Amino acid sequence: MRALLDTRAFLWWITDDPRVSARARELISSSRNDLFLSAASGWEIAIKAGLGRIELPSPMERFLIAQLRENRIDVLPIQMSHALRVHALPRHHRDPFDRMLVAQAQLEKLPILSADRRIAEYEVETMW
Repeated sequence: MRALLDTRAFLWWITDDPRVSARARELISSSRNDLFLSAASGWEIAIKAGLGRIELPSPMERFLIAQLRENRIDVLPIQMSHALRVHALPRHHRDPFDRMLVAQAQLEKLPILSADRRIAEYEVETMW
């Protein structure tokens, strides 16, 4: 299975947060699954870390790159088609990063691993 992790799911996973559901733990830990993290999530994490809204156990860039490698998570780059798709989305969610994830999931035909109920309002498969 292929799936896109939302930003919180990724952060919760790499920091061993108990909010990760049993189903999400199973999906993320399985070597049979191809997992992706959007470049938009990397951007969101960088902004929040710079503002002091999130704290990571070691320098952000080194830690995140190591976690991507260790957890076999590939980066999903942002394409122009993804950016343009955001325009067509209903306004269920105001967060621009989450809207980008929805656009990417729709165009790449990926379910999103997310606990965010607003994401589930879009025409995209969510799992948690």
